[in-house]
Amino acid sequence: MITHQSQATQPVAPPNDNSETLLLPANRVAVLLAGYGEVQSYRDLSSYNQAATKYIASQFVAIPKWLYPLAGWLLALQDWYNFGVKHHHFMSPENEMFEKQRLGIEEELQTRWGNPVQVFKGFYFCEPFVQKVVADIIQQGFENLLIYPLLVVDSAFTGKIAVEQVNEVIAVTESDNELQHSPFKKIRYIPAFATEPAYIDLLVRQIKEALNQSLASGFFESQISIILTVHGGPEKAKGLLTGVIDGQALYDRVSAQLQHEYPLISIGWINHDTPFVNWSQPNLKQAAKNLIESGAKTILFKPLGWVTENYETILDVEDAIKSLQRQYPTVTYTRLDCVNDDPEFMKIAAEWANPHIEAMMSVSQRNEYVETSGA
Repeated sequence: MITHQSQATQPVAPPNDNSETLLLPANRVAVLLAGYGEVQSYRDLSSYNQAATKYIASQFVAIPKWLYPLAGWLLALQDWYNFGVKHHHFMSPENEMFEKQRLGIEEELQTRWGNPVQVFKGFYFCEPFVQKVVADIIQQGFENLLIYPLLVVDSAFTGKIAVEQVNEVIAVTESDNELQHSPFKKIRYIPAFATEPAYIDLLVRQIKEALNQSLASGFFESQISIILTVHGGPEKAKGLLTGVIDGQALYDRVSAQLQHEYPLISIGWINHDTPFVNWSQPNLKQAAKNLIESGAKTILFKPLGWVTENYETILDVEDAIKSLQRQYPTVTYTRLDCVNDDPEFMKIAAEWANPHIEAMMSVSQRNEYVETSGA
């Protein structure tokens, strides 16, 4: 049996003759939410996978650049079968949910900072592309940029893509102007949130709420198992620390709050197994089998390594459940959602950005004061 549980803008003060003039557009902050994105048309699968090959697969598999188009085409055929045939024309909800998150975070930030802070979104592999969004931010005159990867916790690996794509735009911009004239006065970056207490407490609360809503009625706590799913990754990737480290840290902190009451708890890595590459273990199905062999009668799957619903949190988990059902038909399985646009998560995500915004505005204020004084 499969069950599934879902889950003001403040005006800028009018200028006067003192420090309030510093809230003019000169020190606006653009917050760039960056994520993978999912194509909204199967015709775009080839270009999507070509970009994924360039920015991700090439980090842990030696792929010549001239093979990127072929790799993109082959992976597109695989995705077309997986999404179009096997899963009846599945379309990921990721992009739609990402926009809801953008709106929610912007509302929270503008309640505190007003219109000088605006939140943008950009995707690594599909429209709106990060590069295009950064170019638009520069065109609109923003002098401060906060890079905010918001999908998976493994920022040292996938968050690097956001920085790389921002730098690509800056390099082009600088080549058209004098090198000393950078398009931004200040750029800051929000790293992984694997150890953020507020996020960990939110996940624990959602899991306990699911358990309390009669999902596990009739079972002792020792028969209830929880698999905390995290984005799998290769052990090595060109010397970069992969998401395995951050994912493990996140799991350790969440499980520490649950394991005394629910001892059958395990991490479950969702891998994209590639030949000749060692991926994180145990994978989703192996984790479930281990718990079932220890006496689990019901299993809850909760995403930890994603904050936005996508094909991995939906299809990969449901495929694993269908496979497990054939082998263990008496066990019940429940797939829980990501935090998505939970209002509490919107507040948490905005709070992580606040110190960086404050720091950038302070720098802009000091610089403007010096320039004004000098004049």
